[in-house]
Amino acid sequence: MKRITLTTSVLLLLLLYAPAYWGPRDSSAKGEGRPHAAGPQNRHVPGRLLVRFRPGVASEHADAALRGVNGRAVRELPGIDVGVVELPAEADEATVARALSLLPEVEFAELDRILPAEQLIPNDPWYGDPNSWSLVKINGPDAWAISTGSSSVIIAILDTGVYGMHEDLAAKMVPGWNVYDNNADTNDVYGHGTAVAGTAAASSNNGVGVASVAWGCSIMPVRISAADGTATISAVADGLSWAANHGARVANVSYKATGSSTITRAAKYFQSKGGVVTVAAGNDGGFTSLQDDPYILTVGATDSWDNMYSWSCYGNNQDLVAPGNVETTTVWGGYGIKGGTSFAAPIVAGAAALVLSVNPNLTPGQVQDTLKQSADDLGAPGWDPSYGAGRVNLARALNMTPVGDGGADFVPPSVTITSPSDGASASGAVSVLVNATDNVGVVKVELYVDGVLYNTSTSAPFTIRWNSRKTTGGAHTLESRAYDPAGNTGTSSPVKVYK
Repeated sequence: MKRITLTTSVLLLLLLYAPAYWGPRDSSAKGEGRPHAAGPQNRHVPGRLLVRFRPGVASEHADAALRGVNGRAVRELPGIDVGVVELPAEADEATVARALSLLPEVEFAELDRILPAEQLIPNDPWYGDPNSWSLVKINGPDAWAISTGSSSVIIAILDTGVYGMHEDLAAKMVPGWNVYDNNADTNDVYGHGTAVAGTAAASSNNGVGVASVAWGCSIMPVRISAADGTATISAVADGLSWAANHGARVANVSYKATGSSTITRAAKYFQSKGGVVTVAAGNDGGFTSLQDDPYILTVGATDSWDNMYSWSCYGNNQDLVAPGNVETTTVWGGYGIKGGTSFAAPIVAGAAALVLSVNPNLTPGQVQDTLKQSADDLGAPGWDPSYGAGRVNLARALNMTPVGDGGADFVPPSVTITSPSDGASASGAVSVLVNATDNVGVVKVELYVDGVLYNTSTSAPFTIRWNSRKTTGGAHTLESRAYDPAGNTGTSSPVKVYK
């Protein structure tokens, strides 16, 4: 049988499909990025197809096929020989794609679909009721589509012990230690630790009980308390050292433990082993004048409206906040609602564990910076003593985390000129103060005056002296750029000053 030529094929297809793809269109459906269907899985870029011709098809034949449907190749996707084809506004993309796919010279033609961000909604019966707002608030479903946690990342729960036979905890347990009695009996003697453990890493999406933050990570019970639930500073320090020496990457202390030099030393040791320590801010509602402890993430508590709970402590050492109301596991196998900074802290511990699951080679400082920089800024702009860096945002933290072995860093620095302020007057030598942060680090900050590079600073705090005497009178625009080790660049908003 004689092979039909490409030109003849196109003409036949045009006759066959002309009514369909040249028919009336909904005038309201015009414009870049509009969906052609209401369902989120069916949206695609209007007026665009992705087409690959079979190897050996001459370019003039490919061009003829596209001209036959009034299509035009605007570019080729690098390395895969797939063309991006534009169609007339009145064309029906799906019909044209089917027509082109019937040509023997075409390997495939498809819509350029718009893919929604996938979410993972756990099927645990307690998830989704009115009291389970905490995991939704921190953007859990979007985060779990990236990672639910690695079993190799261990969260040490330094608390009253953990009821390890609980149906939502049993599969998660790794050997721990009873620091208080100096033995291996880590059973919960008070009930607090089981609830804290379930908040951080209860088994989830298993059709029973509750959901948690880092449900794929492991739980290491470290009992530090007496039977009445109280714990000493020395027990906390012992627990941190034991957990650090036995492979924990995250340690949660749901006690108001900041301010102790001994605990700071122990947290520093835990960090030297590659771990992150989270601590509850406290529930007496007081202000803490202590300065920030770089070895500890101190966590306050917020409600479903992102307001600070009146009972949550705050102060100069506040690093982050998280929901202070959770549904979690309880001792002897039950479930219940718990509240307090004791349950805000393990949310952040779970977030740290998920970041380490995505990239176990991150340093503790990088994990802390990722959680702070990705947080939802609440209260006064930037850090403040009530909310710290903000309320943890799980999905944004994982999206900011460089994946794999840590070599792929695509996160640009965040840059702000903090002085002079926009609209300020300038005279003489002006100190331009730049706040630049990054998930890995900032290696250089540049100052631009009216779009021209003026000077550079390579060490924090980034301050560059600008001699305004050498400029003309009137308005001048200051802008700063910051660079991280991977070469990512962040640019500040422009600041206008007047001489």
